[in-house]
Amino acid sequence: MRHTAAKAFAAAAMTAAALATVAVPAMADPATGVTPAAQDIVGAGSDTTQALLNQFSVDYNATLGAGSTLPHLYSWDATGSATITPKAGAGTITRPNGSGAGISALNANTSATLDFARSSRTRQGTDPATILFVAFAKDAVTWSAKSGGNAPTNLTTQDLNDIYSCKAGKTNWSNFGGTAGTIKPYLPQLSSGTRSFFLGAIGNPVLGACVVSGPEENEGTDAALNDPNVIFPYSVGHWVGQANGHTTATDNKGNLTLRNINGVAPLTGTGTLNAAFANPTYGRVLYNVVRAAEWNASPATTQSTALRAIFGPTGYICSTPGRASITSYGYLNLAAASCGSTI
Repeated sequence: MRHTAAKAFAAAAMTAAALATVAVPAMADPATGVTPAAQDIVGAGSDTTQALLNQFSVDYNATLGAGSTLPHLYSWDATGSATITPKAGAGTITRPNGSGAGISALNANTSATLDFARSSRTRQGTDPATILFVAFAKDAVTWSAKSGGNAPTNLTTQDLNDIYSCKAGKTNWSNFGGTAGTIKPYLPQLSSGTRSFFLGAIGNPVLGACVVSGPEENEGTDAALNDPNVIFPYSVGHWVGQANGHTTATDNKGNLTLRNINGVAPLTGTGTLNAAFANPTYGRVLYNVVRAAEWNASPATTQSTALRAIFGPTGYICSTPGRASITSYGYLNLAAASCGSTI
């Protein structure tokens, strides 16, 4: 019964999507003056996927038609006002900034406040069994540096470990074939999924005193990063999306360019995410995290049906229009059998 309802809900959305002829631009946060209804599907968390989820919100809601009372989709950005009231009737919460913060907020609240968390990291051992990670796209993480700066074009995994360990004799770009200049290793803020993934990929180095934490992930416009000696982890997919014009004043690659790791380029010759770079070390799956009880509700509820109509294997995100947006925003599509799967 649950699957039948979900398929019917998704089919209605697909039909309306096919009839739509005008693309609607993505927005940041729910539009000014719009408060998501109590029954709407509302999320927050990762900076990496916020622009894409904003686009999904616009497009999916358009498929429901004017005046529809079905649950709509809304996604709050990682940055903005310090606090947010996610939906009607909810209390005010600290705006979740990053995958970890989004998941923590999901765990700390009920569906009266949040229904999902955007996550650019996979399940960790400390995550409760009460949540599910729903897969929808593939990304990769590399390092970036200022165009025309002192960094070389390629570093190895060991090089990156040495740099973020501030290892003696490995603190100048000339030690790695670049132009002389003291390396300035930066990391995104602590709740960033990109930060935790990158550090894991390079061997979880003990961070040295030369490392600076704090810039918002995937924002090359941060003034601190406009430096010829900077090195900063970056989502390859997000960078490609920015290069494709999906930008704001701050959500922009700025002067940062993506660099190779172990001789493998993160970009193809046409500027898309290189599938060969999205390997087991530097490739990652992107998720939306939901509560297991709500996803698996039986008999189906309005919320469980809406969650599956958006995030499920036959839902909007895994549909042809959804997969087109995933490509436009720089990411790789998962195999049809994997999109909407849970861990």
